[in-house]
Amino acid sequence: MPFTSSVRGLFQRPTTQNWQGLIHAYNRWLPVSDRTPVISLCEGATPLVPAPALSARLGRGIEVHLKVDGLNPTGSFKDRGMTMAVSKAKEAGATAVICASTGNTSAAAAAYARRGGMRAFVLIPDGYVAQGKLAQALLYGAEVLAVRGNFDRALTIVREVADKYPVTLVNSLNPYRLQGQKTAAFEVVDVLGDAPDWLCIPMGNAGNISAYWMGFQEYKKAGRCRTLPRMMGFQAAGSAPLVHGTTVEQPDTIATAIRIGNPANREKALKVREESGGGFAAVSDASILDAYRFLGREEGVFCEPASAASVAGLLQRSEEVPSGARVVCVLTGNGLKDPSTAIDHSEATFHGDLDPNTETVAKVLGF
Repeated sequence: MPFTSSVRGLFQRPTTQNWQGLIHAYNRWLPVSDRTPVISLCEGATPLVPAPALSARLGRGIEVHLKVDGLNPTGSFKDRGMTMAVSKAKEAGATAVICASTGNTSAAAAAYARRGGMRAFVLIPDGYVAQGKLAQALLYGAEVLAVRGNFDRALTIVREVADKYPVTLVNSLNPYRLQGQKTAAFEVVDVLGDAPDWLCIPMGNAGNISAYWMGFQEYKKAGRCRTLPRMMGFQAAGSAPLVHGTTVEQPDTIATAIRIGNPANREKALKVREESGGGFAAVSDASILDAYRFLGREEGVFCEPASAASVAGLLQRSEEVPSGARVVCVLTGNGLKDPSTAIDHSEATFHGDLDPNTETVAKVLGF
């Protein structure tokens, strides 16, 4: 049988086979030049996964997709911004970076800084960072400072340090962070062929919702998409300053990644809500955990609790979604970031201390 072109096509490599990272893929859309030393871990190109169980739960022909950004190299969307922030810091001659973090930023900052031969300093709120994230920062070689108080206090400190000393701030106040993160919107459009009707996203410091909107706007202006989505941002009820319009002095939620009471990108996020005709809402920890378990059990997707806020919010506002709409829920971090929450709240059956024989196992299986 001849090796026809149609058969050969079965063996063609996917377009992401030679993926070299988002700066390489989208350089024409980013503030980089030939002088920029690109610090990359081949981040980006994360899958847009159809969610049939979630779509069926909403009904009315609504089509839901999950942007699984927990499949970035350090397990969160932060890698998108960090490749840009660290590359530009290196270009400017910096030898060290600093950030405040609830966990994911510290992991990404440490990985990219060390990749670029730079020192990484991270301030975390003592006792309020998931173990998986702390483990990453330490193993990547960050110098970790745990300070009493919450994330907002840590951010104030690192801003002051970066203003006074030769170290570059790489929190989302750094404009290059949002430039990198906007590429997630490009990827969504590249897969769907247009922007979704709704984009549901968790909000902590509110940089990511601002970055997505920037990306969608740039693509529309260039004719790469015809429409713009309604941007729907969701915060945990115990940490919802953007929903309530006031700073939360003592934010409290099981979703540690969005346990932020004074978002640094507040004004940008409010502008996104207004321009997109979107909305913000608070979701309870109970609804976040319900969505977290649903994604695992029904969709086979393991995300960290904060990521599930986007799905919890979608379910809470489901009656507002137009029939036949396409919805993208952003899942910002991998479930392995916070294994303790999975173990404590899975509601799965665990059979322990069993006799090591076939009969015992068969009996437990119901045979």
